[in-house]
Amino acid sequence: MESMKNILRLSGLGYLVIFLTGFFSNFYVLENLFVLGNAEATLNNIIENEMLFRYGIAGFILMVIFDLLLAWTFYILFRQVSDKLSLLSSWLRLVNAAIFGVALFKLINVLQIITDSNYKNIFDKNIKEAQIMISYLDFNNIWLIGLLFFGLHLLLLGYLIYKSKFIPKFIGILLFIAGLGYLVDSFAHFLLANYDSYKEIFELIVILPGVIGELSFTIWLLINGFFIRKKNT
Repeated sequence: MESMKNILRLSGLGYLVIFLTGFFSNFYVLENLFVLGNAEATLNNIIENEMLFRYGIAGFILMVIFDLLLAWTFYILFRQVSDKLSLLSSWLRLVNAAIFGVALFKLINVLQIITDSNYKNIFDKNIKEAQIMISYLDFNNIWLIGLLFFGLHLLLLGYLIYKSKFIPKFIGILLFIAGLGYLVDSFAHFLLANYDSYKEIFELIVILPGVIGELSFTIWLLINGFFIRKKNT
């Protein structure tokens, strides 16, 4: 009983850390520093806010670490529902974390471009600007591939939650929809030449059920892990 509550606590705290670090690193750091279509402004932003950029990378690294933790705790939590599906779901989350870890090297490359003396002495400003934007685009494209596996993970996680007898079914439904959204959005990036024309629609499909579902699940984990005692958990 107590060991399961510890799993709920670890899962809730882990998901909360992922939420906070992901929001900070992606929406506060990257969205403010990188200006698509303006490499010069991007380079200046990163140079002027180098520590902020470093904090953003550190936040993403924490995301990867806690994704590894959740892959383990979710398997333990849902193996009573289906051992095989729970294991597969956790492996999909691990694959996503591994791919995202590879993507992070592109951001580290950006950091080297602005700090390494070899880059400063050999390449002129225009080349550095181009390399930074290419690295950023590579980061996003690699991340998109990882999100395909994350979408599959959410599909299985949503199903496992729906079939469980101890978590509200609406959370499972929202996560299942979010999983479909991630898959559709990721494939759309690669298949639609005019993706930008529908970008807001695709993002809405992913963000609404994803944020509501994952945040609801996080809150449920924290409440049941720290405040409520349930015999069936």
